[in-house]
Amino acid sequence: MRILLSNDDGYFATGIEILARALAAVADITVVAPERDRSGASNSLTLDRPLSLRRAANGFFHVNGTPTDCVHLAVTGMLDQLPDMVISGINHGANMGDDTIYSGTVAAATEGYLLGLPSIAISLTSHDGRHFESAARVARQLVENFSARVFDEPVLLNVNVPDLPFEQIQGMRVTRLGRRHKAEPVVKSFSPRNEPIYWVGAAGAAADAGEGTDFYAVQNGWVSITPLQIDLTHTRQIDKVQTWLGR
Repeated sequence: MRILLSNDDGYFATGIEILARALAAVADITVVAPERDRSGASNSLTLDRPLSLRRAANGFFHVNGTPTDCVHLAVTGMLDQLPDMVISGINHGANMGDDTIYSGTVAAATEGYLLGLPSIAISLTSHDGRHFESAARVARQLVENFSARVFDEPVLLNVNVPDLPFEQIQGMRVTRLGRRHKAEPVVKSFSPRNEPIYWVGAAGAAADAGEGTDFYAVQNGWVSITPLQIDLTHTRQIDKVQTWLGR
């Protein structure tokens, strides 16, 4: 099996190093990741300049672009053979609920999915980052599942792993995305030249976090696995908008 690895924390991040090491025993691994931290880049593509691809001393490739750039470049031009799947991570921090809209980790996996490849975004749900090995073991289990039971269509999985020793994780649950309250207000400050500057505020607390959501699963020690789709059409509003237009 051939696996393309990427992330949004950068090719030097602890999570991708541990993930590559864990999966090298079961697959042929190629790492193509951003040259710097691109957290929050979402699905942006770089269209206003060319991209450069370089190889680091550890064999990882890095690109001066976004997570989406990395996967797009690798799949559509760099690799001689298509990967069997794309895995993005291990992200340092959760990507649950509304986070998935902004996440560069999820975006890298999404690009693989849009290019017709089964894809997984995997995140460790703590900024302490104590148990990346637990998330790596979960990733390896999922890869082994793919090897044994192939999906009959492309699949995009958003996986969030509690920051616990592997033995303390309760298991895996298939979940839906929860929802957060709106974000905290921006934080206003001033530059050394006394010009106003603003920091984007923290994400809001979980609002829809009941049983069945990714928030609930992780809070209770379970790995959350949420299948995602890309169709943004609000089908239930089609008739309402037709009526609103007077048609």
